[in-house]
Amino acid sequence: MLIAPGAGGSAESPALAVLARAIAATGVTVERMDFPYRLAGRQRPDAPAVLEASVRDRAAAVAERLGVGTEALVLGGRSMGGRICSQVVASGLPSAGLAMVSYPLHPPGRPERLRTSHFPELDVPCLFVSGTHDSFGSPPELLEATAAIPGPVHHVWLEGGDHGLAKHATGAAEAVARWLIENYAVPLAG
Repeated sequence: MLIAPGAGGSAESPALAVLARAIAATGVTVERMDFPYRLAGRQRPDAPAVLEASVRDRAAAVAERLGVGTEALVLGGRSMGGRICSQVVASGLPSAGLAMVSYPLHPPGRPERLRTSHFPELDVPCLFVSGTHDSFGSPPELLEATAAIPGPVHHVWLEGGDHGLAKHATGAAEAVARWLIENYAVPLAG
């Protein structure tokens, strides 16, 4: 599994580290990635095309190193990282599934700016782990939006969690690990 951080995070973020440990405990090989702007020491995210290219390149490199195709990899991550992974899969990168923690459905206070135009192209299993108080998308908003996804969709709601899920990092990680175990009988890439 390849996981990517949110816009303000990095591969070394505590929440991503907790997520990686939970995934590794299932027997699935997991790799964390950083986006180019983070590697260059910048705070502002790159253009979407650059972010997407970095996920494609990293997924291809991980798959090659493991001796599998990208269709054997689950992609995902936190917030922007999960969104970019979903956009890459929607645009044609073969993948076994998507696991998205705190998917940023829309900017806070801007429900009219949905980030869902690619959802109808997601014909893979998708997991959405979200807090019930996420300002980037409420449970009803996310349920409505994900109905457009043709692949199987599973939601896990973390009661009281906001977008950062600071007090729910372990719960989010456990939800992803449980989903991997329930949906993939054998480790995908390890």
